[in-house]
Amino acid sequence: MYGFTPTEEQKMLIDTVARYAKNDLRAAGHDADEEKSLPKKLVSKGWEVGVLQASVPEAYGGFGERSAVTGVLAAEELAFGDLAGALAVMTPALFVSPLLLAGSEEQKQKWIPPVIEADWTPYTAALIEPSFDFDPNALKTTAVKEGDSYLLNGAKTFVPYAAEAEAMIVYANLDGLTKGFVVEKGEGVTVSERLKLMSLDALPLYGVTFENVKVPVSNLLEGDFAPILASMQVANAALAVGVARASFEYARDYAKEREAFGVKIAQKQAIAFMLAEMATEIEAIRLLTWQAAWKLDTGKEDAWIDAYLASTGAADMVMMVTDRGVQILGGHGYIRDHPVEKIMREGRGFVAFTGLAIV
Repeated sequence: MYGFTPTEEQKMLIDTVARYAKNDLRAAGHDADEEKSLPKKLVSKGWEVGVLQASVPEAYGGFGERSAVTGVLAAEELAFGDLAGALAVMTPALFVSPLLLAGSEEQKQKWIPPVIEADWTPYTAALIEPSFDFDPNALKTTAVKEGDSYLLNGAKTFVPYAAEAEAMIVYANLDGLTKGFVVEKGEGVTVSERLKLMSLDALPLYGVTFENVKVPVSNLLEGDFAPILASMQVANAALAVGVARASFEYARDYAKEREAFGVKIAQKQAIAFMLAEMATEIEAIRLLTWQAAWKLDTGKEDAWIDAYLASTGAADMVMMVTDRGVQILGGHGYIRDHPVEKIMREGRGFVAFTGLAIV
């Protein structure tokens, strides 16, 4: 048996995250999307909430222990506020969490404290590749051993804050296995112009190419990639739940207020059925995401299965829910004054977002 009743510590942290998401991220999300920029103070305030710091042991500058369950609870609340802001706040985890999962003790001591003990700094990671057949377990970016270094060659896309990053973890194919490498700014690393996308306009995303980039052997993460990928998948699922919930709650409240032919449209069977199905699908994926996170925390061998199912199920769920959110508002759903059109654009991207966040 297992349950998902949060501990007092989790409840306190998530309550703080929820307040920040509602009062700060939600309030700034529309203007940030229109202006294509997130205020630095907004991201810094989210960093100060301490979600990542609470998942890092004291030995590396944090004040807690890693918990995927806590991570997915926080990710959902952040995405409920605003997806671009959530991803920005969570970007340093793309660098820190893989080190916790697959790094050596020396790597953890060297790389984690400078991130955790400082103000928000754009350390990031590069997993996604600009290819229709992208497979995180069969990457086209390669790493080849040459003396006491590895040479990295390939291209990545959807890399948050790549233009500003002090360092990033780059995933490459090493003898048929996906491995992470800590790569600092330097010769051979080329960052593209900022990407123009259907959504996430406020989040700076870039393409990055690597041409014979020399990486010291000591910068290879020796651990397995599987738990890293599973942690990215459950993060993606949790973010999708938060985004879907934001659309559902807005559409539900709108339907309770909007009148047509003398009655609230929420009383119309077609609308009521849509809202019921939206709520059901959100709850189902939320529980699957929590189960996957719990299995990761407890070391269950089949955790990767639940993580994959949660991620793929969430991608379908969030597209359905956000599309119906627009439908329920009718013509108003297409107007940018209402958030559901922005949320639907965000929902469409989750099939390609695995790698933008990790718990």
